[in-house]
Amino acid sequence: MQQDYDLLIVGGGLAGNSLALALKDTGLRMAIIEVNTREQLYASPAGDRALALAGGTVKMLEALGIWQGIRQAATAIKNIHISDRGHFGKTRLSAQQENVDALGYVISARDIETHVARLASEANIELICPARVVGLMSGEDAIHVSLKRGDESFSLSAKLLVGADGGQSSVRKLLDIDQKATEYGQTALVTTVKTSVPHNNTAYERFTASGPLALLPSGNSGCAVVWTRTDEDAKALMAGSEKDFLNELQECFGYRLGELALAAPRRTFPLSLIRAEKMVSGRAVIIGNAAHQLHPVAGQGFNLGLRDVVALAEMIIEQQGDGQDIGAADFLNRYAKVRQKDHNLVIGFTDNVVRIFSNEWLALALVRNIGLTLLDHIPAAKALLARQAMGLVGRMPRLGSRR
Repeated sequence: MQQDYDLLIVGGGLAGNSLALALKDTGLRMAIIEVNTREQLYASPAGDRALALAGGTVKMLEALGIWQGIRQAATAIKNIHISDRGHFGKTRLSAQQENVDALGYVISARDIETHVARLASEANIELICPARVVGLMSGEDAIHVSLKRGDESFSLSAKLLVGADGGQSSVRKLLDIDQKATEYGQTALVTTVKTSVPHNNTAYERFTASGPLALLPSGNSGCAVVWTRTDEDAKALMAGSEKDFLNELQECFGYRLGELALAAPRRTFPLSLIRAEKMVSGRAVIIGNAAHQLHPVAGQGFNLGLRDVVALAEMIIEQQGDGQDIGAADFLNRYAKVRQKDHNLVIGFTDNVVRIFSNEWLALALVRNIGLTLLDHIPAAKALLARQAMGLVGRMPRLGSRR
């Protein structure tokens, strides 16, 4: 039976467009389905988020032909300074010590999303937009997709459907894939500040009793702020004036970067660890935020999601090259098994950091500060932490040579 498409990708954001770009030269009949218009996507407050791109992520973006067009909008992280507020422990990482140009880069989600969408358009990747997926049914040879566009209802079929439609994934819900959620009782306050002292391409991660505070270099004289507070504290900070907010932020961070001045609106994002109980159902697979949402403490969310994209693309290319069904159950289960180890490692690491550093139990505070201090003086341990920060621990997925 002839399907309408080989591959349908639900979600026209970073993950969906990146997957399409990775597969654009394969000859696969594919299309992206997106519920929002380009204007709605561009105007989303989520575009204000600062993404920390690990060194390994930059390598993958280069392979996808994405990095070359966004590099000028990104700010290099050449140093990372990790400290525990009110305690003695600290660790410093340096690109120079690791013999790399940068430990990572900072870019706004909107900058990279806009560029990736433009590349997908220029590659003539079909976009079905705006359209909402309202039903899914996997058969022996195809998955059947019911869609609505305004008052119009229609259906399509494909060998494989990929859900890359974010944390509120309609694909995950329609597949009845349950989630395990861990509520941290924390909210991320996100903004940008100007600093009176140059940041010198240093990213700061300061742990406090209510959660971590990150200041990431952005442009020549600014820093992207990701400030984790309890839900109650966050509400109070947003209800107060900008002056009160800035005073509290200055008090929490200190004067290492001199006087801070707000340079962007304040926004909030509730924080939790959410993980889908499975990645595969029938002829469908979910990737990126549809499968996992992480606390921003280690800046690993987007990096983990892009590894999902590249690993899936790599395996699809190999499966297609062998003349095999890209929606076969054994193939999709193999993908899920391949990604499980990376998910477990990164999610476990992130969750443990939140739990260890977001409290003031005296014995634990002493242990973690001794750990930070020892880490700062043990080159091998520091190098391992740097590799973790750069996303270079474990096997790096590579795009298949059959492309």
